[in-house]
Amino acid sequence: MLTDIKLRALRPRDGLYRVADRDGLAIEVPVSGALRWRYRYRFAGKAKMLSLGTYPAISLAQARQRRDAARALLAQDIDPSVDRQAAKQARVEVQAPAMTFRKVARQWMERQDVAEVTANKSCWIFESFLFPDLADRPIGEITARELLDVLRKVEATGMLETAKRAKIKAGQVFRFAVLEGMVDNDPTTSLRGALKPPKVKHHAAVTDPAMVGELLRAIDGFSGQYVTLCALKLAPMLFVRPGELRQAEWVEFDLDAAMWRIPAVRMKMKAAHLVPLSTQVVTILRELQTFTGTGRYVFPGLRTASRPMSENAINAALRRLGYSGEEMTGHGFRSMAATRLNEMGWNADAIERQLAHSESNKVREAYTHAAQYLDERTRMMQAWADYLDGLRTSAKVIAIDRKVG
Repeated sequence: MLTDIKLRALRPRDGLYRVADRDGLAIEVPVSGALRWRYRYRFAGKAKMLSLGTYPAISLAQARQRRDAARALLAQDIDPSVDRQAAKQARVEVQAPAMTFRKVARQWMERQDVAEVTANKSCWIFESFLFPDLADRPIGEITARELLDVLRKVEATGMLETAKRAKIKAGQVFRFAVLEGMVDNDPTTSLRGALKPPKVKHHAAVTDPAMVGELLRAIDGFSGQYVTLCALKLAPMLFVRPGELRQAEWVEFDLDAAMWRIPAVRMKMKAAHLVPLSTQVVTILRELQTFTGTGRYVFPGLRTASRPMSENAINAALRRLGYSGEEMTGHGFRSMAATRLNEMGWNADAIERQLAHSESNKVREAYTHAAQYLDERTRMMQAWADYLDGLRTSAKVIAIDRKVG
């Protein structure tokens, strides 16, 4: 049996060795000299060892008490090592706040480098459709079945596209949690094909040349706000995304050089974009500059100049002109330009670059920077504006709003 005198006399050797006490208790003497208590036992026919602390922090009497507690567990057919791990895990779970779906989702959103409008849409999906049922649930406890029930509640309202996007957002959060070591798997992978596919809905657009001319003449006859009129006139010639147009800032324009430089932070693909300006566009902008040029935004809001025009301003103006949402939208000017320019024989790559579409081929993408095909794009933008002028003047200008028959 060990005594304190024997313990104090122990010295390290060339290799680790142990000195037994009784009933499986031993003191371990490593080369470093730090004495460690060990309890050796057998469970389910296997030899095992349990650490009981170090000497003299844990005295001989305390080590024997810990050994006896372990032996009591063995008498109940409980593995002392397994029992200790379970107790440790329980303490961790009590001390550490649960990583809820809401907390993890917000961590994921904070790390996303996306345009403000994209971030706002993500937040809307979480707050409106996922958080009501999942916000305070520990993310590691959410099952595929539970998530599917949440998504089908959205599906039942007829919002099939929203249900699809909610599933995508949830999957992005779970994959983030997997990478961060919070969960072991992404339950959305089991939901493939579980939701009704949304009907593909393209942005309504006028593409027939005669109808394009009619639309342009209707725009000339718009009787609403002057700033909105200018935005309507510029939208078909610039064919940028509606958000990029309405949030345009005067500092981005060099009218003398006939160039609009949109910073990456405002682009959907987070890459800076160049928009060559035709002479027609420059003329409209110079006229508009006398009205809004002292402020930040090219198209300030109606109620306050400190914010850009509303997101729905262009579409509302089109509705006022008599074009329904199934006929024409603000985004439809991009489809109009893409369709007609391709049919007119312009370089497809130059068109795609001017549309600021992402390049799926990563090797090719490395060369598709802001100035790619810039000379050709400059010629194309002027030719496009001239073409639109030709369509506009092909019949008498309509000075009144077009009405749906």
